[in-house]
Formats: sequence, structure tokens, C-alpha cells
Amino acid sequence: MGSANLNISVVEKRMLKQTEAADYTGLPLKYFKLTCPVQPVEMRPGTILWDKRDLDAWIDSMKEGAEMATQSAILHKL
Repeated sequence: MGSANLNISVVEKRMLKQTEAADYTGLPLKYFKLTCPVQPVEMRPGTILWDKRDLDAWIDSMKEGAEMATQSAILHKL
């Protein structure tokens, strides 16, 4: 029997539709719409997308915010 090679190339998307962005963050779409401060980008008229890097920065800032919750933690950072 002969052998066959299968070459598959997967390109990870950087820009996400709103439902994809909500899924990416792990939030229900309704909650994502209410709470996400990340501004989408209009790539072309009528096409609004969220940048994964901006979503990552938002999530990272929320984690940093938890560390800064107490006044002593804030002063320690100074």
C-alpha cells in the first residue's frame, strides 16, 4: 500500500466577532456586552471585531486589580 501525507496549516485568528470574543473571555454574551470595556475595531464598514490582544490586556488588568484591592498593596507598589 502507498502512503499519503497530509499537510494542514491552521491560522489562529487575532480579530474576533462579538460572540467569539465573549466565548474567548469565557463570559456569556449578554454579560460581555454589559461589562467589556474593550473597544472593537471596524475593519471595514459593518465589520466590527475585537482584538484578542486587547481582550488579554483587559483580563490581565482585572487580575492586577485584585492584587491592588487593599491600600497597603497600593502603597507597596509605589
